[in-house]
Amino acid sequence: MNHLIKYGIYSLLFVGLFSSCNDSKFLEENPETFYTVDNAFSTSEQVDQVLVGCYSHIRVMTCMVEENMTAFAFRGGNGTDMFDVATIRRSSRFNDYGILNPSNEVYYTNYSHWYQLISKANLALYAAELPQISWGSEADKAYVIAQARFFRAFAYRNLGELYGGVPIVTEITTTPQYDFKRTSRVETYQFAIDELEAALNDLPETTNSPGRLVRGAAQHNLCQLYIDKGVALEEAGQGGEAPAAYAKAITYGNDVIDGSVYGLMTERFGSRKDENPDFYYANIESQQTPDHLYSAAGYPIEGNVYWDLFQEGNQNYQEGNKEAIWVAQIDYDAYKAEDGQAKLQYTRVYGPVYRDPMSAHLSGALEDVGGRGIVQTMPTMYTRDVIYDGKWGKDMRNSEAVFRRTFLGNVPTSPYYGKPVPWSVIYRDGESQDAIDVAKTQCFPVSCKISTDKYRGIADGENRSNLFRDEYLIRLPETILLRAEAKMRAGDNAGAANDINLLRKRAQCDYLVQASDVNVDLILDERARELVYEECRWNTLLRMGGTVAVDRIKKYSYWNDPRATLTKNFNLWPIPQVVIDTNKDVVMEQNPGWN
Repeated sequence: MNHLIKYGIYSLLFVGLFSSCNDSKFLEENPETFYTVDNAFSTSEQVDQVLVGCYSHIRVMTCMVEENMTAFAFRGGNGTDMFDVATIRRSSRFNDYGILNPSNEVYYTNYSHWYQLISKANLALYAAELPQISWGSEADKAYVIAQARFFRAFAYRNLGELYGGVPIVTEITTTPQYDFKRTSRVETYQFAIDELEAALNDLPETTNSPGRLVRGAAQHNLCQLYIDKGVALEEAGQGGEAPAAYAKAITYGNDVIDGSVYGLMTERFGSRKDENPDFYYANIESQQTPDHLYSAAGYPIEGNVYWDLFQEGNQNYQEGNKEAIWVAQIDYDAYKAEDGQAKLQYTRVYGPVYRDPMSAHLSGALEDVGGRGIVQTMPTMYTRDVIYDGKWGKDMRNSEAVFRRTFLGNVPTSPYYGKPVPWSVIYRDGESQDAIDVAKTQCFPVSCKISTDKYRGIADGENRSNLFRDEYLIRLPETILLRAEAKMRAGDNAGAANDINLLRKRAQCDYLVQASDVNVDLILDERARELVYEECRWNTLLRMGGTVAVDRIKKYSYWNDPRATLTKNFNLWPIPQVVIDTNKDVVMEQNPGWN
């Protein structure tokens, strides 16, 4: 990745000073030392720096850089069918509809984040056309413009999926505005589609700079947007137009999946292709000797290609990973030098807490118990167990290397020392419901996506809270699942099953799906298996339309909060109340169910 993206962002401050006096030119002030939008840029590198700000903004939103409720909901999926909160985080619950309303900070902060990204993109587009900017070539300028339009489209795709129709802002603004008008959900999607299609040919197929946008990222988003548009058309009573949208989604999916650029990784590869994960079962580092390894105790874990996908150094296309389409850049050296945001707080945010109530058998905060987790959000029983019930169990994504379920007792006085602690013991079967809730919401299987057996930076004072690997923003399997969804919605269940089986074959599953299996729930289940800790689940559920989100939240939530309080149907988050209140010159309608 070029150092601009790795090492952070320098902000530009624009202050306009305008004055006049009696039309006397010599009295007009025009101090060159004051920056305005028009004179602050003098080189193409400065315009590109605004784009670097866009990349950084995306990283903040998708890599848990901000440890707050907005990140736990948008990126962490808190409150969906897949994720809930532990007993120790009940004050941060996001599925109690007795307290969730349009004034909730999550809705406003997320909404604001997307418009901040749009503002940066609009600034880059404006600056790119300033007459004083000299470009190395027309292609260089076109690529800058294409990236800016991608970011603007990406923001509106997310806004459309979460909030529906929103105001379309395409110009930089220098004065307060109170008359924004909402578009429809279809119009919001269409704007994003138009932006991406206009930028498509100016994005390269590949680039030597990891993290920079390529054409496949736009094609993937177009595949998703045309599905979004088709669903929205059906919801708006224009179902006759939906098949054409689904056909376009399939076409863009084909461009990515069937082209020569990308392909699923099916053989072991990368920085640890000849290794297996291994853990010490001693809860004190001085006791971590070779005879205290899982493998030495007779419980070896076999690595596999899916595990390789999430090992440090393996995420980028330029490193040989052919299913990497867009990847956020995380660099430990940059983190130490100046880029404090170059980290994944996944172990801390997603990691379990085996210290309590398991202190008699499993203790500490080392690799064997998943690192130093504080369980800000936890996988529901659906995520950890239900999707692997019965015939779904044999699956590489459910293997010990990928989703570790075997924990050897690490407390010398435990009868399970050096032996697997049964889940009946971990979950405190037979005790009070409160005790069971504490155990089940704090202790759970650990994914290789949120932890590692080799934490970076321990000698420098790091404490197993963070990962320092690059992070997927788009991975080919999601494109495959989008095409499967588009085929299903177009009536081609056999084609959808074939797509899903591309992933199931790679995962060496015993069961391959049939056309008769294919429905929305199957698509969502397979997304959960393949994309856990990767997708933004709220976007996925809400864009499905109908009552899909409500039904699944009620069905799979760990706590009873939504079953008791979710008495309305919705497939949109509310427009933040502060946005409605401050838009005083034009009435901005609230989304259904949130008045």
